[in-house]
Amino acid sequence: MKKRKLGKSGLEVSALGYGCMGLSHGLGPATEKGEAIKVIRTAVERGVTFFDTAEVYGPLINEELVGEALAPFRGRIVIATKFGFKANPEDDGRWTGLDSHPKHIKEVAEASLKRLRVDALDLFYQHRVDLEVPIEDVAGAIKELIQQGKVKHFGMSEASAQTIRRAHAVQPVSALQSEYSLWWREPENEIFPTLDELGIGFVPFSPLGRGFLTGTIDENATFIGSDIRSRLPRFNADARKANQKVVDTLGELAEQRKATRAQIALAWLLAQKPWIVPIPGTSKVHRLEENLGAADIELSAHDLSEIGDAISGIEVQGERYPEALQKLVDR
Repeated sequence: MKKRKLGKSGLEVSALGYGCMGLSHGLGPATEKGEAIKVIRTAVERGVTFFDTAEVYGPLINEELVGEALAPFRGRIVIATKFGFKANPEDDGRWTGLDSHPKHIKEVAEASLKRLRVDALDLFYQHRVDLEVPIEDVAGAIKELIQQGKVKHFGMSEASAQTIRRAHAVQPVSALQSEYSLWWREPENEIFPTLDELGIGFVPFSPLGRGFLTGTIDENATFIGSDIRSRLPRFNADARKANQKVVDTLGELAEQRKATRAQIALAWLLAQKPWIVPIPGTSKVHRLEENLGAADIELSAHDLSEIGDAISGIEVQGERYPEALQKLVDR
């Protein structure tokens, strides 16, 4: 597996990481624990060194799973986790509230260290920007944790260019995590120039469009209540039917290059910037191996232009998030 550095931070990871969320949260029933551990450890065996989790996934249980699965590989891997959510009594106790007060950040860090079974958090993201807390205070709290040796690198998620700049001035940001894929290219406009200027790496989540770009989801698919896609406008039946054109076009492009849709979608992402590290997730070993094959695909300038133009020429139907979730995005 090839390696990449996330910006100028010196944090080196595998060119493709692994998103652990779906093993226990957000995409339907949790994967059986033994099978989940097998997938994570197979990723390590295949050269993946970058694993992504968060306190809110589960909540808590995904960090516990990752901690157990990766315990034998300490020193060989990088684990990213996140802070910033809390239980919301106004929403039946669901973890939909935000809390990035310094005291809370430090409490979360201590708890995550224990669940992940590590001495220091490799990359600690603010999961969503908390408008009630100045970002300078957030960055200051992370700076203290870094000085104490409890955190190694500071990350942000779904933050705006302005917020990133303000945070970076207090404590250098190593990586930004946001959604980015062939059917969601919004970060290219203001985020990429900012990251390039400041030397910050970029970690795209949902690089396969929450599974849609793989061609395994059609208008007849059903999502149970615990699957976040059941609440996303882009995944209602009408939108899926309209967006099938994206999948069909990507399929044609992939067939021409003797690859799968997932591999072309990931290879395209890797080719955009040398400081981009996608984190596709899956609960199946054969899909993991398929995804990792993207790291060996070299796309020419002509390939990139053809793929980008073909997909961007299609008007994707449906908003990325419903209003409540969109409000949590700092844009």
